[in-house]
Amino acid sequence: MTEATPASDSQTLSIERIQAVFQAQKSAFDKAPYPSALQRRQQLKAIKKQISRYQDVLAHAMHQDFGCRSHAESKMLDLLGSTLEANHAISHVKHWMKPSRRGTELLFLTNKLEVRYQPKGVVGVIVPWNFPVYLALGPLIAAIAAGNRVMVKMPEITPHTNAALEKMLTDIFSEDEVFLIGEELRTPGDFTALPFDHLIFTGSPAVGKIVMRQAADNLTPVTLELGGKSPAVVSRHYPIADAAKRITHGKATNAGQICVSPDYALVPRESMGAFVEAVQASYAQLFKGSVRDNHDYTWIINDRHLARIQELLADAVSKGATVVACAAYDSAQDRRNMPLHVVTDCTHDMRIMQEEIFGPVLPVVSYDTAQEVIAFINARARPLALYCFSHNQAERRQLLEQTHSGGVTINDWGWHVVNHDAPFGGVGNSGMGTYHGEEGFCELSHAKTVFKRHRFFPIGLFYPPYGNFVQRLALRLFLGSADPKL
Repeated sequence: MTEATPASDSQTLSIERIQAVFQAQKSAFDKAPYPSALQRRQQLKAIKKQISRYQDVLAHAMHQDFGCRSHAESKMLDLLGSTLEANHAISHVKHWMKPSRRGTELLFLTNKLEVRYQPKGVVGVIVPWNFPVYLALGPLIAAIAAGNRVMVKMPEITPHTNAALEKMLTDIFSEDEVFLIGEELRTPGDFTALPFDHLIFTGSPAVGKIVMRQAADNLTPVTLELGGKSPAVVSRHYPIADAAKRITHGKATNAGQICVSPDYALVPRESMGAFVEAVQASYAQLFKGSVRDNHDYTWIINDRHLARIQELLADAVSKGATVVACAAYDSAQDRRNMPLHVVTDCTHDMRIMQEEIFGPVLPVVSYDTAQEVIAFINARARPLALYCFSHNQAERRQLLEQTHSGGVTINDWGWHVVNHDAPFGGVGNSGMGTYHGEEGFCELSHAKTVFKRHRFFPIGLFYPPYGNFVQRLALRLFLGSADPKL
């Protein structure tokens, strides 16, 4: 398999070109508005086959874009995750497509009521840079399972991945089926301004608000996956070393550049020192030696994002925080291969406690009571994920019932995301809508209610003139008697 060549940094795609492809997809959809289960499964199987064929090309492309990203990590997270999602859709799409029988009201017994799932049309997908393959193919798989045409907008800062993915998809799809935009747009809003039938965006809450405002001009429904500050709560009775190892893995994977990465840890006050030491030990165990020589550890995507993370740390230090690096790090020499940094003595006015970190920085906050933990979480915007480390059922239930988050993993991090029989999405500031599995199919389909009147059903009994015996009986039966005192 030959290596894909990225587009030139100066290459831009015109709005005329984007609009032409959009119109071609709309026309193609109008001619074939309901692909069969067989057609959808064939397309999904083709994607799955291409992932296998292009796995080395895609992994190498992501490595080039990040500066250093383990091929194994890319294959496990971006490619295996996409394959698992495709497998699930291939197995279930025929069942998902079947009309759902519903029960009529008692008044309409003997008639037929059902919900049919109809493809929406042309779906737009806006992809972030942190998992450029999984977060492109996941929504694409959901959209195709639902019978749609798809336009995918890739991030400009992953040109090698964009070129590889574009080549992979153009092998199996025509432009009026799936179209991938890997080049820079003259005006970024040109894509979101298109009158899509649905738009999926993954990124920051700030940009999500802009996307939603632009989509509103066309009344385009949106699915927003926005991230946020996902807490990891360590129970007083849970083994500190085990919690530290799993949180460290979550925070160090992809250098913490994950929307569901543990953003900060809440730890019993008396265990703070032990927890920090356990994080350092876990990091040393996972990434042996210097980060300078470790090819299992991912770099920060570019200098701009590195500068942002360093500014967060500098702000914390200036306000009294203590920062401990988990490995030797010379910012001038090592630059973007930045190891995990643990931050203690955190205060509310620090930027690391206000902004999503999206990097290898772990604030650790102490607590005394479970209610204090719940109040701390609820005082902030609702996160995309929450991690509860506890073997106590009552503790887990209290946290699940009294806090809001997009999803939860108990006694580990992130694994709820890659189980594709369950929905994935945010709540409040961390997003809206879901995809993955049947919920993704439903999200990208129109659930059309269909009522069929039985030929001999006496519907005329509900017509004017009003006041006949059947009408009076129905009103009395379902409404009861009015209150004469009102």
